[in-house]
Amino acid sequence: MHVAFSRVDHRPWQLPDGRWTWRQSWKDLLFAHWPMPASLLQRLVPGALRVQEFGGTSWLGVVPFRMEGVMRRPFPDIPGISAFPELNLRLYVEHDGKPGVWFLSLDAANSLAVWGARTFFHLPYFLAQITLTHGPAGFAFRSTRVGRGETTAVSAKYRPISEPFEAQAGSLESFLVERYCLYAQASDGRLYRADVHHVPWPLQQADGEISAEALLKPHGISFGRETPLLHFSRGVDVVVWPMVRLAEP
Repeated sequence: MHVAFSRVDHRPWQLPDGRWTWRQSWKDLLFAHWPMPASLLQRLVPGALRVQEFGGTSWLGVVPFRMEGVMRRPFPDIPGISAFPELNLRLYVEHDGKPGVWFLSLDAANSLAVWGARTFFHLPYFLAQITLTHGPAGFAFRSTRVGRGETTAVSAKYRPISEPFEAQAGSLESFLVERYCLYAQASDGRLYRADVHHVPWPLQQADGEISAEALLKPHGISFGRETPLLHFSRGVDVVVWPMVRLAEP
């Protein structure tokens, strides 16, 4: 049994029927979140999805991290393919009572992963040159999309500053990170959902700085003067089920 199934009591709905098909680990993450009006973000998602709110506002997340152990079941890891750094720009949406993640963009330093995710998961991945290093001062991250130059540069420095904790049900932290599906749209307009599972996130308060305005420019939005809410996590081991097409509204 995969280690992800050591906890299932925290899930907002039951595990999906059928076999999971992909495994991966998400490591050394910075969760950087900015409050934004849902009315501003709703236009960035398909009409069948509803941008969610917490405490009277929605939230936009920028998440730099490392992917490890990325492989289709039951094959072993492949050196040079199964591990790479990544960067996500994400919103929080709901469809048919299931809260999930909508990705505005994903950057990865792996051309095969970019092709596979675009082809089979309909996700807006971009190939990027990314470095993620760890030293006494914490983590240092930098990403620049291949062929796009400095206009796409994103950088971050971050470190945990508290003991690990588990987000309590109904808290803002739970709203932001405890999500067990993602939504995507194919080029023909059809919507899909992929379920995921992992144990609850081991979160820590974080200190740091992040420069990510370049991610927002294509979408016509800005962070403004808001200070981001920062959390760190050492990571979780994840299983992923196949994409399921959603019923037409």
